[in-house]
Amino acid sequence: MQLSEAKILIIDDDVDVLSAAKLLLKRHAKTVDIEKNPQKLPFLVTNGDYNLILLDMNFTRDVNSGREGFHWLDRILDIKPASKVIMITAYGDIEMAIRAIKAGATDFVLKPWENDKLLATIAVAIEGGNDKIPAVVEEKSKDDGKKGKSTGESIVASSESMKQVLATAERVAATDANVLILGENGTGKTQLAKHIHQHSKRADKPFVVVDLGALSESLFESELFGHVKGAFTDAKEDRAGRFEEAKGGTIFLDEIGNLSLGLQAKLLTVIQERRVTRVGSNKPIALDVRLLCATNMNIEKMVTEKSFRQDLLYRINTIELDLPPLRERPEDISALAEYYLKQYGKKYNRPVNDISSALIKKMQQYNWPGNIRELQHAIERAVILSQEKTLQPDDLFLKSSGGQPTTATGFDLEDMEKTLIVKAMKRFNGNITDAARELGLSRAALYRRMEKYGL
Repeated sequence: MQLSEAKILIIDDDVDVLSAAKLLLKRHAKTVDIEKNPQKLPFLVTNGDYNLILLDMNFTRDVNSGREGFHWLDRILDIKPASKVIMITAYGDIEMAIRAIKAGATDFVLKPWENDKLLATIAVAIEGGNDKIPAVVEEKSKDDGKKGKSTGESIVASSESMKQVLATAERVAATDANVLILGENGTGKTQLAKHIHQHSKRADKPFVVVDLGALSESLFESELFGHVKGAFTDAKEDRAGRFEEAKGGTIFLDEIGNLSLGLQAKLLTVIQERRVTRVGSNKPIALDVRLLCATNMNIEKMVTEKSFRQDLLYRINTIELDLPPLRERPEDISALAEYYLKQYGKKYNRPVNDISSALIKKMQQYNWPGNIRELQHAIERAVILSQEKTLQPDDLFLKSSGGQPTTATGFDLEDMEKTLIVKAMKRFNGNITDAARELGLSRAALYRRMEKYGL
């Protein structure tokens, strides 16, 4: 829906706020209703058919606590769960506004607002919302200038737990709140970060990913903050850091739990001051970036053990999203498997186009220690090696509880690779060229692996 077709309700006990908001919005929206008394909200929400509600967080009865805002937000969502509600809050109430988003609000605006920002926030809420979450959400890339080009990433939201994560992520996306994404390896933390970026107001700006787990202590400052020519031996020219590269957009710091306490302190300073200083320079550079972080570690336990700074945790987890492991959402396994089946069937030009119910059942009984990444690789290899149009239990090699490779029950990467090579060589009667082509390897690469495994 376009803003020009929208019907908006504003609830605030300040008549000046109501007048100013209506004066601004009536030039852009179809209908703008205002109301000073929140007690009328149930009737208005039930009968008004509003596309958006602007709700103050504090009324006269309970000034500055925000309790009334939460109360009326709950009442609105009880009456119409799909309602889009933007909370109106003062500067000192931002913490409460973030809590409101977790409780179901779409976004929040600050008093006194800037007209352009208010209109942008409302437009995103009205025009960008999608009430129905598809089973598989494919991300679209805006960074390469090719509208509608798929990045090939997927987020499955068939299970209730994932639907809740996605719903919260999309509500938070329109704000600039810092987000910490938690989850085991392979659960899709990077995909969720991209999803948040693509649903944000910064979607047409850079999305910069930094794997902190792969950065050495010596490279940390240069990589993130940049350096000037001559700052150290190999600094042949000025270089912008990753924070500068993300200007106007989003920076995603993956594996933040791997940082030493010394590096945590340096990162905290940048986040607090919203500026960086390149190595070898004394000139600070202002930052305009949205911060997303992720880790597979128990970061609360790390804080207790004093291996992660509590003040840094407070800075990065304004909103915390916890991705459930695949074993806890078996409803998503079928949709994920079908998604990757189509993807790799097309990539390798294979006629495999279906998955047997017996295999789906086996996959749903499996523990998936590697989560989505393991499932993806398992389907890819099954597509390459299957001789039938429908995948069967024998086509999937996973890891059993004993750690030995077996069909549809367990998986060790090296044992699985060896098994796949043996299967391919048997299928093509020892023909190296055909087996290598089927495995997606060069002849030399296949020879090296055969030598490695003594084949």
